Amino acid sequence: MLHSASYMKSVLRIPLDTSPEQGQRLQALQQGFAQLCNALAPLVQNTRVWNRVALHHLAYKALRAQFPAMGSQMVCNAIYSVSRTCRVVFQHPDSPFNLTRLGDKPLPLLRFTDSCPVYFDRHTLSLKAGQLSMFTLDGRMRFQLSLRPEDEAAFHTQKLREIVLSRRADGIYELAFWLTDPDEEAPQNPAADATGTAEIPEYVMVEETV
Repeated sequence: MLHSASYMKSVLRIPLDTSPEQGQRLQALQQGFAQLCNALAPLVQNTRVWNRVALHHLAYKALRAQFPAMGSQMVCNAIYSVSRTCRVVFQHPDSPFNLTRLGDKPLPLLRFTDSCPVYFDRHTLSLKAGQLSMFTLDGRMRFQLSLRPEDEAAFHTQKLREIVLSRRADGIYELAFWLTDPDEEAPQNPAADATGTAEIPEYVMVEETV
């Protein structure tokens, strides 16, 4: 069951009305995704590499072996999550941990809490004829949606930047689809584009090295 969806700018948000069992499955996925990100963070700290492609070459095989239940595509999505977070923490001019401020100091270690969002893509989440199918650690989870035809059409015709699962303050899980016209150039940080800021996410702790 799902509440009604809302479409604002380039974001389609769908709150999920989950059963207790479904909520537990999503929580387990969220915790597993955080573990993936935290396994990758020390590599970033030691190598100063967070470019998505370069990080993939450095880490994918080891992460895939360490977290077999997460699947190959979810490992790729975790690499993306860490890469985009590092861009905010280490590159944004307003960040206190910007590389120009750190200088020769060691990079701080990023810690992702269990409340961190989970990133999906068209391989791990699909939408067809009003039915949503999404990856979890113990098989696909399916929801029947009551989407407006134009909402589902946007999912199939517009360029998909990101699909993000997060848990709101009221405990409800919500999917956010970041969409844009195919010929529109997407910003490097969609979250910053939407809010006008690029603050360090509250689900990331930055541990400075003494």
